[in-house]
Formats: sequence, C-alpha cells, structure tokens
Amino acid sequence: MAVEWQLVVDSAEPIALSRFWAEALGYEPEDNSALIEKLAADGVVTEEHYTVVDGRKAWITAAAIRHPDDPVQDFTGFGLGRRLLFQTVPEAKSVKNRLHIDLRVGPERRDAEVERLRALGASKVREVVEPGTHHITMTDPEGNEFDVQ
Repeated sequence: MAVEWQLVVDSAEPIALSRFWAEALGYEPEDNSALIEKLAADGVVTEEHYTVVDGRKAWITAAAIRHPDDPVQDFTGFGLGRRLLFQTVPEAKSVKNRLHIDLRVGPERRDAEVERLRALGASKVREVVEPGTHHITMTDPEGNEFDVQ
C-alpha cells in the first residue's frame, strides 16, 4: 500500500525559504490563516506564534508550499498532495545534504533556469558533465544543494 508523504526541510527562515522554493517550482504557498484565526480565537495560539504575510496570518516557525493542481484541505489550508514543509530548527546547516531536489527542466532550458534561480537568490556551485548526466549543482538561499537538469 502506497503511503502519502511530504518533504520536510529544516530552515532558519521558513517563510523566506518557502517563498524561494514556491517560485523555483511554480508551487503555491499554503494559506493557513483560517486555522490560525480559529486557534487564536480559542486561545490555543497567541500573536507570538504567527505573523502576517501578504495580508494573511502565517506560522512563524513553519511554512509549506504545494503543487497548484493538488487538493487542499479546506479549513486548514494544508496541501493534500505534493507538498514541501519548511520548519524552523535552532542549528545552522553544517554538512552536505543527504537528500536533494532535482529540477528537471531539460537541456534546452537549463541555462535560463539557472539564471532565473540565481535572480531568486540561489547560487551556482558547479557544472557536472558525466556519462549519463549533465546538470548544474546549486544552493538555495540557506545553502541546501539541488540540481538543475
């Protein structure tokens, strides 16, 4: 039986990093404002738990993005399909990722995509040309590695 999953990324600034990845992937930031407003009205959370982004309440320590074609849970705003969750952790990134994302845009779009991602805050690390692969390794604004193929 297949299992539903999401990718969770440790982060220093989850809102900012989620916005980078939303732009990089063409995903949408989740809108959790209805859930936050309900929890605030019930006294479960206070203003120290959320902020306002683009006119909507958003969690300070977690931000998620989702594929625009996938379903959304109405009340919470949680994506029910392809989803990345960025969560605050106290420690900084210190070693190479053991897991990374490959953006498969094709050889005809690779260079333009690398430049677009650089404009969003990514950095080019190296170009890899090996038998069976030609890709660019990059890092996101917090130093997480990913490849553009």
